[in-house]
Amino acid sequence: MERGVEWNFEPTLDRIAALMDVLGSPQRSYPVVHVAGTNGKSSTTRMIEAILRERNLRVGRFTSPHLVSMRERICVDGVPLSEERFAEVYEDIEPYLAMVDAQGRRLSFFETLTAMAFSAFADAPVDVAVVETGMGGSFDATNVADGVVAVITPISLDHVDYLGPDVATIAGEKAGIIKPGATAVLAQQELPAAEVLIRRAAEMDALVAREGLEFGVLGRELAVGGQLLHLKGLKGTYEEILLPLYGAHQAGNAVCALAAAEALTAGDDPLDSDLVRQAFLQVRSPGRLEVVRRGPTVLVDAAHNPGGIQATLEAVHESFDFPTLIAVVAVFEDKDVRTILDLMEPMTDQLVVTRNSSPRSMEPGELAALAEEIFGPDRVHLADRLDEAIDLGIGLADAAGEFDGAGLLITGSVVTAGDARLLLKAEEAP
Repeated sequence: MERGVEWNFEPTLDRIAALMDVLGSPQRSYPVVHVAGTNGKSSTTRMIEAILRERNLRVGRFTSPHLVSMRERICVDGVPLSEERFAEVYEDIEPYLAMVDAQGRRLSFFETLTAMAFSAFADAPVDVAVVETGMGGSFDATNVADGVVAVITPISLDHVDYLGPDVATIAGEKAGIIKPGATAVLAQQELPAAEVLIRRAAEMDALVAREGLEFGVLGRELAVGGQLLHLKGLKGTYEEILLPLYGAHQAGNAVCALAAAEALTAGDDPLDSDLVRQAFLQVRSPGRLEVVRRGPTVLVDAAHNPGGIQATLEAVHESFDFPTLIAVVAVFEDKDVRTILDLMEPMTDQLVVTRNSSPRSMEPGELAALAEEIFGPDRVHLADRLDEAIDLGIGLADAAGEFDGAGLLITGSVVTAGDARLLLKAEEAP
């Protein structure tokens, strides 16, 4: 059933609230950990889920967007709904969708998926749901749930047409997931964003936990396949946590996830350190600096805004330090493309520009013209299709020499990352 495009954001909860009412408010059947922010939401959501599952809880996970299959968005016990179950959940709520549709404007694509997730979690039933917002917070469809823990990952400029022109305004929208009496777990933020979030928490009489104050990363070291972390949580200190993900930003996501899991636990006792180690050891975040091939090393990353690209580049430099870096980029035309390319230029030796499978993708010729202004024409290569761009990128990396250790980074969008994983036959995203 056609329900419009996902990125057509409308600031209202009226339709999804009406649907939840006729469905019997399934989102109130279990405690919810709600995750918002600009970057790091999906990784943080997965880490929270991993800790809770290691505690033998049945966990529902809702993330967006997906990399390859829409079923990835709705997971129970760490597994996406099967094709049969996904269809069954939709068929279960379809008559109620029609009821709400008949009252006026139709429910959107994202509202429909959100309702499916909440219903599937209630039917499972789950002990707790970890729910990532789609866009924003206050008017995001997921905000019909009242999270007992609200996690706000780092906020930066993105979706400015919908959320506002500066980080303070965007933070005001994201802060809407902080509900009365909740615990607000706040990643390190720019000062204007932090002020807005703390003000909202005070208004809601929420308990505030801030990265760098109440909890934080005490230390981190590079390790084979990731990094070794020393973390201060809300209730204890956790040493020698191996996280199989790269970059300081993932360490920050990890400690926010840890604080969220602790906040959900009664009492003042810390979590079992071995449990925490085992949970983080199992964390995967597909499409987030994911190694999908060796010889040359090919990394796939979903960064799609300046904040995400900056974190990705820092992690590539720290964890891989390729003598030669080739990048394949396909971005949405409504993003801050010039800033993204400006950030990439100092670290990128050769750039291949292309398109991804989304109709929002910037045309390769337009992207190439902009890239040539920044990189110069000799360093920019154009490919009309992503598969051609990947082949060209691998060829450029190979041409750098067998012993050069050149790397290939494919980035610019979640869609680009998903398309690349499919083309390179990466393991299915759980």
